[in-house]
Amino acid sequence: MSELDSQIPTAFDPFADANVEDSGAGTKEYVHIRVQQRNGRKSLTTVQGLKKEYSYSKILKDLKKEFCCNGTVVQDSELGQVIQLQGDQRKNVSTFLVQAGLVKKDNIKIHGF
Repeated sequence: MSELDSQIPTAFDPFADANVEDSGAGTKEYVHIRVQQRNGRKSLTTVQGLKKEYSYSKILKDLKKEFCCNGTVVQDSELGQVIQLQGDQRKNVSTFLVQAGLVKKDNIKIHGF
């Protein structure tokens, strides 16, 4: 019976050590830029992970003016404040954040299809 007990798989949580690694000092704080599909060709771009000391409303105002799109700042319980923009603005937002000096290029992760 002891051989069978050693072969039975135990519950494994692949994300258990991820939280431990992220809490250490010197880890990178990534800015995540995602696109979500809405209806048909419509899409929504979300920007998450900017530093809390930045004024999200001022960043949103500049993004809206630069890319001629509408947007809003949404307060999420898990993610904190998230900027949402109409359309697929992933590349535009990433270049804007780097040129404005808000985020380094190495700290941006672009997600989506």
